[in-house]
Amino acid sequence: MLAVVLSYGLNGIDGYPVRVEVNLSGGLTQFELVGLPDAAVKESRERVRTALKNSGFAYPDGRVTINLAPADQKKEGPAYDLPLAVGILAAGGRLNPDALKSTAMLGELSLDGSVQSVRGVLPMVISALEGGRVDSILIPAANAGEVRCISGINIYPVSSLKEAFEHLTGERPIERLETAAYEKLLGERTPTVDFSFVKGQKSAKRALEIAAAGGHNVIMIGPPGSGKTLMARCMPTILPDMTFEEALETTRIHSAAGLMDGGTLLVERPFRTPHHTASSVSLIGGGAHASPGEISKAHNGVLFLDELPEYRRDVLEALRQPMEDGFVTITRVSAQSTYPSSFMLICSMNPCPCGNYGSRTQACRCSQAEIRRYLNRVSGPLLDRIDLHIEIESVPPERISDDTLEESSAAVRARVEKARAVQRERYRGRGISCNARLDARSITEFCRMKPDAQKMLMKACETMKLSNRAFTRILKVARTIADMGESEVIQINHVAEAVQYRMLDNKYWG
Repeated sequence: MLAVVLSYGLNGIDGYPVRVEVNLSGGLTQFELVGLPDAAVKESRERVRTALKNSGFAYPDGRVTINLAPADQKKEGPAYDLPLAVGILAAGGRLNPDALKSTAMLGELSLDGSVQSVRGVLPMVISALEGGRVDSILIPAANAGEVRCISGINIYPVSSLKEAFEHLTGERPIERLETAAYEKLLGERTPTVDFSFVKGQKSAKRALEIAAAGGHNVIMIGPPGSGKTLMARCMPTILPDMTFEEALETTRIHSAAGLMDGGTLLVERPFRTPHHTASSVSLIGGGAHASPGEISKAHNGVLFLDELPEYRRDVLEALRQPMEDGFVTITRVSAQSTYPSSFMLICSMNPCPCGNYGSRTQACRCSQAEIRRYLNRVSGPLLDRIDLHIEIESVPPERISDDTLEESSAAVRARVEKARAVQRERYRGRGISCNARLDARSITEFCRMKPDAQKMLMKACETMKLSNRAFTRILKVARTIADMGESEVIQINHVAEAVQYRMLDNKYWG
């Protein structure tokens, strides 16, 4: 007897439908699995056989032949265990085939028959919703949190094979997953850091506020212990709330990468800080299965590179193209995937190997050759793609011990959201999310300057010998500063402030 169970596979961050075709025939007891399964799928034979027996079902005698269609697409992971087991029960006459026509399912089986979590549930559920082929889907109960905000399809969290069987037979239906409003999840956030914890650093906070308002990249240069890392970790708390669409896209990436661990839909912007020993594959993405890297996991959030010169040169250079395009395409022999990578890059570094070059309180013990060698680990083209260069100074001990409260992240975020609202209205229908994403045509249209502001910018670029890219990035920053000042036209004071954030490359690298 032939039975067909619907399931879904994962390709990058997109799901695709898979038909699990199970046929029982006479002959010697045998289990054949075809349809380009990988090792994890092939090993499902023993998991499914033992799970069926431990759930109180008899394993059928005879030949079991299973095909995973489409047969020309590689199937990966243990998510097919549950549909395989249900298909065997249906082929053996234990289930009515009509109960499976509009229901998809996925999940890994333990030997005791319990259903374990799998990666990529959210993108597969979204694909099931968009495909319109099914009206309900069974998923592991541990993955229910990440799909709480999905409506338009009936989602049933299952904990065991027996529970799934009783639901499909109608003996004991499972309660449908209740949909939660995205606004409710936003209210459940509990941030662990806040800008009120950062003492002093008024000019640096101003620059980071501008960066958040326009989505600009930042590099902070200063001595160790001056607060660079703490300020970077506070950045997600002043960025505007993600829209529901942004939260879905970000969670899809994390779900496909197996990072959810039973969590809910991501409502906080991601903050990724890979160690400086990270390889280009771990940062950009790749591997045998073209998996997403740190730049994609930081999509719609912050990628923080601490101690920038300690990263390998080839790793840093690989960032240049994704920073410009907002996506990265990973191509391997057996797989190809395109991942979004629209992130804010925040870097920090010391001014020299000992960290005290230019300090007012500590003497630098590095030679000029050592300082030059250290700074040259950061290439000019990468530095050119960073919009704001901030110099950080150490905070005096008496300021740190001061009990005076600093401005909170909530107050800063209110101003950032106001500036972002101006940008959303201005770029409505153009596919531009913030000023940092302006293209050449949009710059000409939206970055109009007063004559004296244009004259100052031209003079600054000539004096500082800035590239064309630096020119456009200064203009984008000036556009953000103008938005924060509620000015439609860029004034000379907006350009002056934007130019001062490009002074450090001449000071240190000039």
